[in-house]
Amino acid sequence: MTPLMLFRQRRDARSLGLVVFALAAIWSGSSAAAQDGAWWEGITSFGSPDYSGKRSQAERTPPRQDTLNDLRPNEVPWRSDEMLVAMEKAIDLYQGIVSKGGWPAIPGNRMMRPGDDDERVSALRRRLMATGELARSSSYNDYSFDSDVEQAVVRFQERNGLRANGRVDQPTLAALNITAEERLSQLKLNHGRILELVQTPPEERYVLVNVPAFQLEAVERYQTVLRHRVIVGRNGRETPTLKATIRNLNFFPYWRVPDSVAQLDVFPRLVKEPDYLAKEHIRVISGDFNGPELDPTSIDWSQADAKRIKLKQDPGPQNALGLVRIDMANEHGVYMHDTPMKPLFQQRARAFSAGCVRVQDVFELVEWLARFEPGWEQPGRAQAVLDQGMALDVPLSRPIPVYFAYITAWAEPDGRIEFRPDIYRRDGAVAMADVFDPDAPPPPSQGLAP
Repeated sequence: MTPLMLFRQRRDARSLGLVVFALAAIWSGSSAAAQDGAWWEGITSFGSPDYSGKRSQAERTPPRQDTLNDLRPNEVPWRSDEMLVAMEKAIDLYQGIVSKGGWPAIPGNRMMRPGDDDERVSALRRRLMATGELARSSSYNDYSFDSDVEQAVVRFQERNGLRANGRVDQPTLAALNITAEERLSQLKLNHGRILELVQTPPEERYVLVNVPAFQLEAVERYQTVLRHRVIVGRNGRETPTLKATIRNLNFFPYWRVPDSVAQLDVFPRLVKEPDYLAKEHIRVISGDFNGPELDPTSIDWSQADAKRIKLKQDPGPQNALGLVRIDMANEHGVYMHDTPMKPLFQQRARAFSAGCVRVQDVFELVEWLARFEPGWEQPGRAQAVLDQGMALDVPLSRPIPVYFAYITAWAEPDGRIEFRPDIYRRDGAVAMADVFDPDAPPPPSQGLAP
C-alpha cells in the first residue's frame, strides 16, 4: 500500500469515527437525559480501532455452534392473565424507549463477529444495551467485538428466534435494525391477540399451538405441563388461526391426500416421476376415498382433476402422517400428527408443511390427551399400541379444545421480551417478515407434506 493510499484509509476511518461520535452526541440528549439512570449512561469518548488487523486475527474465533433451546422455560401459558401483565410491562418499557428517541440503526451490511475491530461495534453495543442483552454497566466506547458482545448477540438471537451463532450476520443485523416504534406496535398487536384468547375463559385442559414460535403447549389447570416443537405451514400453505376440538386419536392412519395437495403437489410430480406412487405406497381411488381403485398408469396426470381422482396413502413408517393422527375436525381440514421427517425439528425455522402441524415427541402428547380413557391411565400405553402394529382409533370421552394462534411477540414473567419473525406477514412491517438465514439447511422437497 502506498503512503497516499494509507493516508486516505486513515482519513476515511477518522471521518467515520466522527460521524459515529456525532450520532452518539445526538443520542445522549440533554444533560438531564444523560443523568437518567434508566437510559444511556457514561458516554465519554470512543476508543481507537486497530486498523492493522492484528488483534482481529488473534482474537477471531470459529462460528459458535447453535444450540436449539427455543421452548419456553416456565409454566405460564400464553393464554393467561400473567402473560397479559408481563406484556403490559413490556409495552411500558418500549414506550419509554420510543419516547427517548428509540435506537440508532447499525450502518452497513458487512458481518461482524468475535475478534473484529469495527467502528460499528460501538453502535452494536448501544443497541444491545437498549434492550438489555448487554449490561448497562458495559462500555460502548469500544470498537472491539469481545466475548461480552458475543454473549449479548447470542441472547439477542435467541430472543428473536434466530440462529444463535454469536455473529451479526444478515438476519441478525436486519432484526437489530427493526425500529423501536415497530417493536412497540408489534407488542401492542400481540397483546390484543392474547387478550382475545383470554376473553374466552380457559378450559381445565387445552392445547395451544403458537404458529410463528413453532411450538405447542398443553395446559392443565392453568399451568403448562407439556411443550413440544412443531412444524407448521409454509408460505402459500399457511397454518390457519382457529379453535377446534380434539375428539379422536388415529394410530396407523391412512392419509387421505387433500385435494389441494394432490392438485398442486402430487399430480405435477407424477408427470415427472410416474413411479412415485408405488414408492410411497399410495393408492389411486375413483370418485371419493371409498370408491374403486384405479390403475395409475391409465391416467394422464397432466390433466388429472382432484375432484374426481383421490389419493390414499397406506399406513406405515413412510406415511406422511407418521404413526398417529390427532383428529380435530375444522373447516380448514388441518390437524396435528406425527411425521417420518423428524430431523426437521432440529431447525429453528420450521415452516415446511402444507398447513397441518407436525409434533415432535407426539406420543407424549397423545398419552396426555388420552389419560382419562380406560387403559390409558399409566404411561407407556402408546408404545404398546405401536408394538402391536395394528390400526386403532381412540375416541376421547373428554374432548380437548385446541387453539392455533399467531403470536409473534410476548414477555416472560422474568421480564425477558421475545420476538419471532412474522412468517405470514400479518404484523404490517415488512422488516419483521423478511428473515433469510444463509446458513440454514435447504428446505425439504415439497411433495407429500401435510
